[in-house]
Amino acid sequence: MGTGISEGVRDQLEKILSSEGFSRNERLSAFLRFVVEQELSGGGDQLKESVIGVEVFGRQPGYDPRQDSVVRTEAAKLRARLAKYYESVRGPVVIELPKGTYRPVFREFASEPDPKQSLRFLNARVVWLAAATGFLIVAAFALSWWRFHRNAPIPIAVLPLINLSQDPSNDYFTDALTGELIRDLSIIDGLAVRSQTSSFVFKGKPQNIRDAGKQLNVEYILEGSVLRSGQQLRINTQFIRVRDDFPLWSGKYDREATDIFAIQDEISRGIVNSLRLRLGGGRRRYEASVEAYDLYLRGRAFEMQPALSGIERSVSPYEQAIAKDASFAPAYAGLALAYAGISGFDRFSEAERADQMSKMRAAAGKALQLDPLLAEAHAALGTAYARDAQWDQSRASFLRAIELDPGNSFLRSQFVLNLLLPLNRIAEAVAQLRLAVASDPLSPDLQRQLTQVLCSAGRFQEAARHCGSQCAEVLLAQGRADEVVRGLQGQAESAVLGRAYALVGRREEAEKIATGLRRPIGQAAILTALGDKDRAFEALERAIPLGPVRLGRALTYAEFAPLRGDPRLKALRKKVGLPD
Repeated sequence: MGTGISEGVRDQLEKILSSEGFSRNERLSAFLRFVVEQELSGGGDQLKESVIGVEVFGRQPGYDPRQDSVVRTEAAKLRARLAKYYESVRGPVVIELPKGTYRPVFREFASEPDPKQSLRFLNARVVWLAAATGFLIVAAFALSWWRFHRNAPIPIAVLPLINLSQDPSNDYFTDALTGELIRDLSIIDGLAVRSQTSSFVFKGKPQNIRDAGKQLNVEYILEGSVLRSGQQLRINTQFIRVRDDFPLWSGKYDREATDIFAIQDEISRGIVNSLRLRLGGGRRRYEASVEAYDLYLRGRAFEMQPALSGIERSVSPYEQAIAKDASFAPAYAGLALAYAGISGFDRFSEAERADQMSKMRAAAGKALQLDPLLAEAHAALGTAYARDAQWDQSRASFLRAIELDPGNSFLRSQFVLNLLLPLNRIAEAVAQLRLAVASDPLSPDLQRQLTQVLCSAGRFQEAARHCGSQCAEVLLAQGRADEVVRGLQGQAESAVLGRAYALVGRREEAEKIATGLRRPIGQAAILTALGDKDRAFEALERAIPLGPVRLGRALTYAEFAPLRGDPRLKALRKKVGLPD
């Protein structure tokens, strides 16, 4: 399929998914995006019921469609929803899902006959009947719209709680408590809660509810403050309707710190009741000691800090929390994710990474033993399985994590980075990242990830929309290396600058940067840009100790496109446990 046609279909897809009929229905949106992306990427012949059940609806590999009709049921809904969309919208491209197949069809919108010409043949009776029929259709559509919106998840956000204490060292408590409220609310059926990264864009800023609501694309916002003095807490919260700043519910709590879990439950219940939802099972309520929970919140706060330093600092509070209360499952889950993150950095030796992974597996296993419904623990195990090239087990763990907490953008991001990209499943990676961005629209990390993956797919125009017109990765992919050189000269030498030098013919400078880099993958990228495939593969061989996840992910990036088709690439993938 030509690039122009593909872009037209993708533009139409985005319009459909942003329409009222799809924007609040994650299942149908994911279904439509998956089949369209698969068809555009040449994988339409793989769109079988069993594949869609696993990839879109989280069924276990090997499930029997004859015993589970979820794909057929949702396909019927999708066909009806598409037909309803095109009743009020015209072209220029029509996306259809014909009965009897899961492969979408793309066609130009057919021209309509001249309505004036048609009306010449209508008498008054026919006009009356048409009007009556039209009224019935409108009424039916209105009823359908109401039913759909009644059941659609309600988008809400939790803004960072304000620390009213004179002691700024209490910031960790208010920040981590905000994160806990986000997690408590995110698993309630009927709510679509924006992720913590996007909410914390507003930390320390004047809280204009309408502006925040517009940027986060939500209908309701929870805001509040915390005053902590010794073992006493004063927490004030308000749940506000964005469109008119109307407070639907408020809660004021003057309690001892031992009541923190009860306070969180009451806040969740207040929001659920104000929206006339059902609370359901929700997360398990824990009864950890005040000391253990405080240490756990310290660990959570450190996790929010950038890069390796914050993750490393979170380990000690989690371990101390476990020492205080060995039955507190979230502390084990936090520790498991911390070790999973630490072990992904180049700084450590192979022996150190092996030790970190061992500790991560033990912590994740204990967390699941104490509470099988902890999404973070399932994700940590998914990471461990991927590092061991146990891809089926990894996939099952990540899908279970996402099933338990579907609005958690971090879980989807980890699914992409640890499994989908290493396995070169680009279309699925794009679909997962779009879902992550929908729940975390202001996260720069997610925008960068989506840019990278879109470049891997060769969709450079789309990638530019997520990182700006001056994004170095996009400029290099588009053959505009001279602009990258001008933009990066004078800054620290990097693999990106080295690639840019290579692509504009400044070979000596590119070679100098490649020689000075410690990371073999960065060296290989520059050598690939220089056209030196032999040395590029030698550098990639030196990256084998990084394991299948890191190496497999890198090989999907656009800079390594010139190596695809070389038999040495297939041999390299096999060495690290990556499938063909």
